[in-house]
Amino acid sequence: MYAIVEIAGQQFKVAKDQKVFVHRLANEEGDKVDFDNVLLIGDGDNITVGAPAIDGALVGAKVLRHLKGDKVIVFKKKRRKGYRVKNGHRQALSEIVIESIAASGGSKKSSEKKETKKAAPKKETKPAAKPEAKKETSKKSASADDLKKIEGVGPKAMEAFVAAGIDTFEKVAKTSPEKLSEILSEASSRLAHLVTDTWPQQAQLAADGKWDELKELQEKLDGGRK
Repeated sequence: MYAIVEIAGQQFKVAKDQKVFVHRLANEEGDKVDFDNVLLIGDGDNITVGAPAIDGALVGAKVLRHLKGDKVIVFKKKRRKGYRVKNGHRQALSEIVIESIAASGGSKKSSEKKETKKAAPKKETKPAAKPEAKKETSKKSASADDLKKIEGVGPKAMEAFVAAGIDTFEKVAKTSPEKLSEILSEASSRLAHLVTDTWPQQAQLAADGKWDELKELQEKLDGGRK
């Protein structure tokens, strides 16, 4: 029996007792973790394909260790600018072992959403609530900082932080890298591989208005990593 599952933004073909290297997970070594974004399950001649994921399917795994991959040389050059930067990068990885593959028994969030939609097709209270929601979101966006100025933070990561109430440089600076990684992992499995070690430091420089120091720091980083 095998499955194709998405883990930390990557797709893997896995079987029971197989060891896999994936992008760094927020879990501790020895923790058990389940992945519900299962795209395909094969059992002999029987193949089940999801649309895109299979409802209720789960792949259970255990985190064996955290490590870094082989060094990769990253060379950046800007023509006619005299700008050349050579850096080494080692990807943060986690080694996991697949313990179980289940075609059913997982979460039923999708079916619950369908039932709630059918139960309340016509409600006059929804149109009245929309203007208030727009006002609240506009106030948040007006007071929020552009967190994408932190190297390594993209639009999806910024949305996850804003949804968690971390919408300014000062709030990011006061949050530990472990907590930031936890927020990203809960928001989407595709954000779990991001390394947040330098984000509070970058956010503190931005909150203090030290843009020159922030620029010097970011020139030494690669995707927010040292």
